[in-house]
Amino acid sequence: MNILVIGGAGTFLNNLLIKCRKEGHKVSVLTGSRFSKKEDYQKCFEVYKFPYDAGCINEIYESVAPDVTIYMGAYDTNYTWKNEEDDSVKYIASMANIIMGYIMSGKGRFIYLSSESVFSESFAEAITEGTPTSPNGFRAQAIYQGENLCENYRRNRDMDIVTVRFDHLYGIPENRSDVNDIVNMMCLESLSEKIIHYTKDSVISPLYEKDGVEAIHRLIVANSHEHDLYQISSGVAYEEEEIANIVRNYMNPEIDVVSVPGRSGAQSILSGELFESEFGKMTYNDLSDRIKKIVLQMKKNEYIFLSDEEAAVPLSKRLKKNLGWFVRAIVPFIESVIVFIPVFLLYNQTLTSNYFAKLDIYLLYVLLFAVVFGQQQATFSALLAVIGFFIRQTNDRTGFEILLDGNTYVWVAQLFIVGLSVGYMRDQIRKLVTESQEEKEYLEQQIDDIQDINSTNVRVKDILENQVVNQADSIGKVYSITSALDQYSPEEVLFYAAETVSRLMKTDDVAIYTVSNSDYARLFSSTSAKSRSLGNSLKYSEMGEMYEAISSNNVYINRKMDSRYPLMATAIFENNQMQMIIMVWGLSWENMTLGQANTLVIVSALIQNAVLRSSRYLAALEDRRYVDGTQMLESESFKALLDAFSMAETKGLTECTILKIANGEVAFDEAVQIIQKGLRQTDYFGKLGDGFIYALLSNTNREAAGYVINRFADKGLTCEITEEYGL
Repeated sequence: MNILVIGGAGTFLNNLLIKCRKEGHKVSVLTGSRFSKKEDYQKCFEVYKFPYDAGCINEIYESVAPDVTIYMGAYDTNYTWKNEEDDSVKYIASMANIIMGYIMSGKGRFIYLSSESVFSESFAEAITEGTPTSPNGFRAQAIYQGENLCENYRRNRDMDIVTVRFDHLYGIPENRSDVNDIVNMMCLESLSEKIIHYTKDSVISPLYEKDGVEAIHRLIVANSHEHDLYQISSGVAYEEEEIANIVRNYMNPEIDVVSVPGRSGAQSILSGELFESEFGKMTYNDLSDRIKKIVLQMKKNEYIFLSDEEAAVPLSKRLKKNLGWFVRAIVPFIESVIVFIPVFLLYNQTLTSNYFAKLDIYLLYVLLFAVVFGQQQATFSALLAVIGFFIRQTNDRTGFEILLDGNTYVWVAQLFIVGLSVGYMRDQIRKLVTESQEEKEYLEQQIDDIQDINSTNVRVKDILENQVVNQADSIGKVYSITSALDQYSPEEVLFYAAETVSRLMKTDDVAIYTVSNSDYARLFSSTSAKSRSLGNSLKYSEMGEMYEAISSNNVYINRKMDSRYPLMATAIFENNQMQMIIMVWGLSWENMTLGQANTLVIVSALIQNAVLRSSRYLAALEDRRYVDGTQMLESESFKALLDAFSMAETKGLTECTILKIANGEVAFDEAVQIIQKGLRQTDYFGKLGDGFIYALLSNTNREAAGYVINRFADKGLTCEITEEYGL
């Protein structure tokens, strides 16, 4: 299956990736951030490093084409919830974008992971799915809004959307950032502060991450589900004080365990009965054993979990951080003052010059800073210019005379009008340039996103192309090989079916048994001595786990490597009746996977089609193949059958013995009845052109044929083994 997992890196998500990969699924990850490192995630098919608000979410859905989408939701590590109000807004917006991308793709199942935090009250009994929620706080309300989004889209769009609530999920952390649940927080507190706080009267039911992963996988592979909301809980109630004491016993028995003053807890345990009734009983990990492993992990890697303690920041760094913005803001003003000094001196010199007396140095100075820095510096430089102008004018006139001179006000107005106008134009041009640059960067980012997705699509296309065209177990290869069975005669199909399975399963040891009745099966064809190790006849109903698997129309995989059974086996049914059993040996441990089992199922189905076609062909010719009222084959049909068995024996696909029978003094019709009763269902007999009756004993060597010869001799029939027939 194609699975898209959406969320930040963490132990829970990585455990989910490991589980899906082991089960043979193709998993892709959308990280929710451009800065995620690929090594933060377990090995998966593809990692898409895009934020949730990226414009390419739809393209990612189209690229992955997921059968199942899993949004980590309440366990998405992209949200730290240190600023709950801001994170709640981002969470809801991102959730809407993610689920809208799923709706637009219109394919598969969407699983949203919620938590017990949507309940804040105390409940005397386990909380069922029908209990009204009571979220308290921005984080809980955001998670609950996610549930509402799922419900609305599920109801209005009729999509396959499932919400899963976990009850106080915890795991074994790899670093301090993974410590975000009550169990781990108690362990970290005991390690760092040598004390453990708990809430009095608080009762919870912690659920281990890998148990949660197992529950998710059951939902992933389910063909259908009866409900749209499930709760997963271990169902084992613990008081917080009890958990704190377990942590203390493993961490340090001398650590104090104290209750938080003025705080009382509540009993909040989710009921997981609805999920278990539909998907089967779950086996949950013991809390005490998990806490022991968490404590060992923290003690062993103490430097990792305590290295994030905030240290005192040096005074120089604090000054640099606090004064940095002030320095950056004041630099243009300092530059303006520094440049003003030579401008002031130059202005005083030009007043006495015949050539530069008409040149307004201050206006040029203001224009310079207006062009370079904009309106703000134009205003400041104009003020400096006015001050310099008044200082110079006081050398020749009094301040009162300067104030009464109308030309002074005209010059000042001119200075500010020109400076502010140019500064305004500069600011507008800079704004347009900045907006253009931002749009350019946005479009470039879009191009980069498209290129990334395209490169991923090309890589996916190449991989799938190799699977379809080149791989030995691709659908194209499987069909091309199995369709070759159509060229064989009806008598030869089952012989070469074993050879076909051997080729596709990449093993030399394959056996095909035909079912005689509800207990026994008879070996029909095999490809090696190893595949004949169970004998020519076996009581398959006593084969334990193998019988349970194949009788339920499942593939049996011998994971225990029990030498009594094949490594893999499956049965072929017709009208709910078991007709054949295909057994495989010689597989490597790496190939005993769900994918290989699926290959065997596909091959068996295609073989069944070929066998069914040949059976229908033989049934249509039954009145021409048998002598009326008997099971004796006509000469032409029997000759074709003998040729097929002989050729198969030459290729090592079966063993057979041919008996030449003379009826002697026994009447011919009576001899036919004796032979018909004395042979097994898998044996054949017929009359050829030389007047003798021949019997074909399938999967029988010369020694075993002696019993049949003696049996017929007692009835007055003379038999001899022959390799030549019809002469």
